Amino acid sequence: MNEAMPFFMGLRDVGLFVRSARTDARLNQLRSTQGAAAALEAVYAANPDPWAAGSPHYRYQRRKYEVLASRLPPRRFHHALDLGCGLGLLSRHLAAHADSVLGVDVAPTAIARARVQHADVPNLAFETHNIMALPSSLDGRFDLIMIADVLYYLFPLDDAALKTLSRRIAQLLSPGGICMLVNHYFFAFDSESRRSRRIHDAFIWSSDFTLDSEYRRPFYLVTQLSGISERVTQPHKNNYATRP
Repeated sequence: MNEAMPFFMGLRDVGLFVRSARTDARLNQLRSTQGAAAALEAVYAANPDPWAAGSPHYRYQRRKYEVLASRLPPRRFHHALDLGCGLGLLSRHLAAHADSVLGVDVAPTAIARARVQHADVPNLAFETHNIMALPSSLDGRFDLIMIADVLYYLFPLDDAALKTLSRRIAQLLSPGGICMLVNHYFFAFDSESRRSRRIHDAFIWSSDFTLDSEYRRPFYLVTQLSGISERVTQPHKNNYATRP
């Protein structure tokens, strides 16, 4: 679904992308020697807001989270899961749409800060888990799973790893639950956009999901999927009409 894409960036937001690029470069450096989990913890330990997502100087990320929350299906969710929640900024938005929200991140420092920052939201909790090794106690609990701006940090993700990951995510859904994938998407032909497209396609073509919708905004891609239990009421072949 390619819709009109309102431009909600200011000149200041260029600084956001510069800071994000620097953090990504540092993360790549650390990941080569420490692994993804330790590298993410290191960048949070070194900077209270590594990607400047909560900075009042930039409006891009704030508007992005507002758009994502506004595009959720018009229903009240029981239990939502924000995988790779970081500092919990998107989790806070989700809390207005669900009875309870669990934010999960691999970095203990990020989780500790999120708990303090959002202590005023009673239906919001945070736990430290590795997205690649989620406990079975989470299975079947969530009717909304949000996975925003995290999966491309887990590469190298080969086809087998993506298949395993998509199946694991599907196991977390309750009957009738939906999963929303959000990743950077710039100009389709750059390496980051190709990586995001590959991740989204792996979930779309998974036998555990069926595609509901897909849309783009500057500069990200959103794919909404339903768990396999919805396949009877939403035939696979019809849903692909929403792809750009």
